[in-house]
Amino acid sequence: MKHLKSLLAAAPALALMAAAAFAQDAVAPAVEAAAPVPVADPGHTAWVLTSTVLVAMMTVPALALFYGGLVRSKNVLSILMQCLIGFAVMAILWIVYGYSLAFTMPDEATALSPFIGTFGKAFLAGITPETVSGSIPEIVFVAFQMTFACITPALIVGASAERVKFGAVIFFLVLWFTFAYLPMAHMVWGGAGSYLGSVWGAIDFAGGTVVHINAGIAGLVIAIMGGKRIGLGRDNFAPHNLVLTYIGAMLLWIGWFGFNAGSELAADGIAGYALLNTLVATAAAAIAWPFAEWLTRGHASLLGGASGVVAGLVAITPACGTAGPFGAIVIGLAAGAICFWAATWVKAKFGYDDALDVFGVHGVGGIVGSILTGVFANPALGGLKADYAGFGTQVTAQVVSVIVCILVSGVVSVIALSIVKAIMGLRVTETAEREGLDITTHGERAYN
Repeated sequence: MKHLKSLLAAAPALALMAAAAFAQDAVAPAVEAAAPVPVADPGHTAWVLTSTVLVAMMTVPALALFYGGLVRSKNVLSILMQCLIGFAVMAILWIVYGYSLAFTMPDEATALSPFIGTFGKAFLAGITPETVSGSIPEIVFVAFQMTFACITPALIVGASAERVKFGAVIFFLVLWFTFAYLPMAHMVWGGAGSYLGSVWGAIDFAGGTVVHINAGIAGLVIAIMGGKRIGLGRDNFAPHNLVLTYIGAMLLWIGWFGFNAGSELAADGIAGYALLNTLVATAAAAIAWPFAEWLTRGHASLLGGASGVVAGLVAITPACGTAGPFGAIVIGLAAGAICFWAATWVKAKFGYDDALDVFGVHGVGGIVGSILTGVFANPALGGLKADYAGFGTQVTAQVVSVIVCILVSGVVSVIALSIVKAIMGLRVTETAEREGLDITTHGERAYN
């Protein structure tokens, strides 16, 4: 009886303890289920910020100097302005709708989801300093990808140099950016469900299809539809300043480390491989192009060396994060030789006036690099892709991505140029072309 009274006296306290324990058990699953708040990594963020600046340098001034030295002196300011204004316009469009269409997936998949994003992040809606993408702030990712979106259209202007209206060039770039660049960026880099990157499993680490084949095909179309420059084959069309071209090419090489190694979006070993591959592939191409010149023409030129540098940079871009150094060297050697052949024999054979070899270097170099990416990503050949799908499967995926890019860019370019031609015309007058676009379009001369 005594023990029973003690138990009854302690009952309230035991009840409270049981209730507290029950409450704790009920709360614990909710606490465990709460996802950790993503936090940006300072080291990764610092590297991507640095890479963003390097890639911005690739357009202004690097590409502008490279192209500026290749044209005649009466057109150098024209090409600089096209690079500058093209870059500036694309930067604005990227904020307005470009980033959203390239990288935003809908909450529920639709028939268009694999091919284009949504307007959900137009004007960067919903992005704050605290918003994280992977291991970096999303706003840093926005800025990094903006530099890609700006340089790609600028590459195209080299194909139409010295004869197409300034306004026509910018109008075309706006249309092409919207209907060719953004869909390709989404299909390759748009994440789960994207048509080429996710569904097909194509590898494009830093832009072989999205940037180089895309721009190269557009360059070929505008070179053909824009017609040949007056006097081509009779007048002297030699580059007016190879020193500028050399400086531009070397700045491109330095900036490309941000382009390729920055695409890892982290400061880690893969970024280190991408950087090293960018070095050795470019070195191999810088040797291969002048060597091919020497074999066929009896001399190795500085222009050939600089062109080889760009060809190597283009070709290693899709493979830089998945190939080993051996594969990178082979890709560089192949790009240097094949791009030389495309920029000389192929262009002469078919007679199109690709003024600064946008298709010969970026289009052909991008195709070579994209297909060989499927070969040298294989761990058996020193590649880094642990989940390599097999030679046949991976190379097929690469070929599909190349074909889709050619079709998208080609069709969009033809339609866009037809619209531009109908509204404002493509060519400057014959008088303006003979006098030079610097003075007739911009009212100034580069040299007095």
